[in-house]
Order: sequence, then C-alpha cells, then structure tokens
Amino acid sequence: MMSNRISAPLVVFTWFVAMIAGGLPHAASAVPQVTDELRSSFEFLSENGNSNCSQRFLKSIPSMPPQARLRGSCCSRMDLHRYGEQVEGLKRYADIEVIPPDPYDIPAPLAWRLIGFYGLALSPAQQSAYDYAVAHSSEGGPCCCRCWRWHVFGGLAKHLIRERGFSGEEIARIWNLSDGCGGASHLH
Repeated sequence: MMSNRISAPLVVFTWFVAMIAGGLPHAASAVPQVTDELRSSFEFLSENGNSNCSQRFLKSIPSMPPQARLRGSCCSRMDLHRYGEQVEGLKRYADIEVIPPDPYDIPAPLAWRLIGFYGLALSPAQQSAYDYAVAHSSEGGPCCCRCWRWHVFGGLAKHLIRERGFSGEEIARIWNLSDGCGGASHLH
C-alpha cells in the first residue's frame, strides 16, 4: 500500500526533473507499450537487417526492386524499448506520407525519393532551420555518419522545411525519432 503512495510523487518528481533538464519531446512523453506486434517486428528487424553504412550500399538503392526494403540497424544493436518509443512517436506524423513510420523498415522507393530531396536548395531562413536541427539532434544531424540514412533523412528534412514549413526543432524531433543507428539511448 505504501509503495502506491510513493510512486505517484516519484513519477511527478521524475517528470519535473526531466522538464527542467530540457523538456520531454512531445512524442516520447509516455513509456511505450510493448505489444506482441511490436515485439515481433523488433525481433524480425533486429535479426534480418540488410543495410550498412557504406557508400556502395547508398549507391545501390536506386537499382533495388520496388518491393525492396531497407531494414535493421546500421551501427549498433536495436533496443526494444527505444524502438517502441520511436514507433509510437512517429505515429504523430502518420498523415505525412514521406515520413517513414518505422525507422528500421523503409521501402527502397521511398528512400530513393527522399535521397532526391537531399540536393534541394534552401533559402537562408530554411538553411537556418536545417542547421538548427543538425546542432540540436542527438546524432548531430540526420544520422551518426554520412551513410544512406544521412541522405534519406537529410532529404526528408529539406523537403519538410521547404514544402511544409517545418522548424529546426520539429526536424530535430523527427530525426531523433527516425534514428536508425541502433543503441539504447532513450527519448524520455
């Protein structure tokens, strides 16, 4: 009985400390529920990855068949809790067809389309938003290295900034949710 009394104030205190330390990202304010579907997807993607960080892989994307998918993590092992946070957070953007709903399972044609946006010219104000996202995202840009993910999510950012007026803060949030490098750093 006493533990129930303590847990509510502890949750409030933890939330308060997180807010003081920089705030909770909108999409990650709740701990994700690990469903059977999420666990199954995680197990498949973490064991059947087909992507890597090489330039050769980046150059192979345009010649992939239309049904091909870029799966798994590039650099570190996937983490179930982190994966749940990402998938849950990306639901916020479900109405924007160019934002992949799963950072570890991206259709090759969508990746190629987003890579095409990477060369978009930005106005000075738009470039400022992009630069803000680079400076404030957890990986220091769309990915930890200049691999295919850098080009895919860099292109996504330029498209969202130009066509939808996204701010640098919004792009950093999307990049953090779309981080496909693996690892266990959590959003909350």
